[in-house]
Amino acid sequence: MVKATTLSFEFYPPQTQEGVIKLKQTAKVLNKYNPEFFSVTFGAGGSTKERTLDTVLEISKLGFNATPHISCISSSKAEVKELLNKYKAQKINHLVALRGDNPSGTMNFGELNYANELVSFIKSEMGDTFKVNVLEEAIQNKKKVLLFWYPNCLLYTSPSPRDRG
Repeated sequence: MVKATTLSFEFYPPQTQEGVIKLKQTAKVLNKYNPEFFSVTFGAGGSTKERTLDTVLEISKLGFNATPHISCISSSKAEVKELLNKYKAQKINHLVALRGDNPSGTMNFGELNYANELVSFIKSEMGDTFKVNVLEEAIQNKKKVLLFWYPNCLLYTSPSPRDRG
């Protein structure tokens, strides 16, 4: 039996109250397409991680499945575990894991360098607390394309949020 392809939509955390209102309106419109979930980006080096959590909670209040991105670049294992505990405390049980990017102009690396190391760490520290999907980036036709690898699903978007400025 082949599982039907699923769909998800990705949001960048809004920076203003007006942005939060627009995000909620947009989520309501997109929900008509029956996505499996809405994901929320983490920002380069985790630069938006607090707003990521806030945005996930706002989307969840609408009654929709929302999941945060989590990256390992520029983070220690202790920082990742602290964030995982915050998510667990908020009853978040689904993550999109990725390597991530350093903030512009920096070259920091954390204790985990790749998404597979992050997933292994999450599983070793938290067991089956979280369903974890993995996001990897690829270069296709000289354009950056985001590839979302979910069970039985490949969704891509281009340009990436970083390319849009």
